[in-house]
Amino acid sequence: MATAKSLTPAELEKVLSHIAQHPNAERNRLMLMIGVMAGLRVGEISGLTLGDVLDADGKVRSEIYLASHRVKHGNARTIFLNTRIQQELTKFIATKILRDEHLPLFSTHRGVRCSFSPNTLAQHFYWLFKNAGVKGASSHSCRKTFLTSLASQGVSVFVLASLAGHKSITTTQRYITTNDDVKRKAVELV
Repeated sequence: MATAKSLTPAELEKVLSHIAQHPNAERNRLMLMIGVMAGLRVGEISGLTLGDVLDADGKVRSEIYLASHRVKHGNARTIFLNTRIQQELTKFIATKILRDEHLPLFSTHRGVRCSFSPNTLAQHFYWLFKNAGVKGASSHSCRKTFLTSLASQGVSVFVLASLAGHKSITTTQRYITTNDDVKRKAVELV
């Protein structure tokens, strides 16, 4: 099985344009962007609840804590949300009628209490990429894009490993894709 690709800015825009033309655009956009901008795994995205992202005052948190039983390999971690994704979450949650903290953040067509399973969400991403015409992409592409984007901006592999919830930087390094633009910028630093 081929490894997932890191999305280029043009490919990401292509997928977002495709999403905007179809039902559940706001939900689908946010699921994609939370993967790309916060590096969540598909299982973590599908398991998010309103209580994970909202504080006691009903405002979107800047950090999401995922306990060890909710993440791969049992490594609890804190997810940091940038201002842009916080704003998108605020706008998305404002459209929800029910705000019970136990409800899934991203519900399916079956109703507000029905969340995606990790497998169903992975398939959902597969079809979003395929229908948008982006070849070689999968749900893992969101996470890979997140790490590659930060690495290309000079973020230390140690910080990347921590953000990804990896115990080893070797694991993190497998996520980082180097392209010619990154190489060109690198040699200009000399």
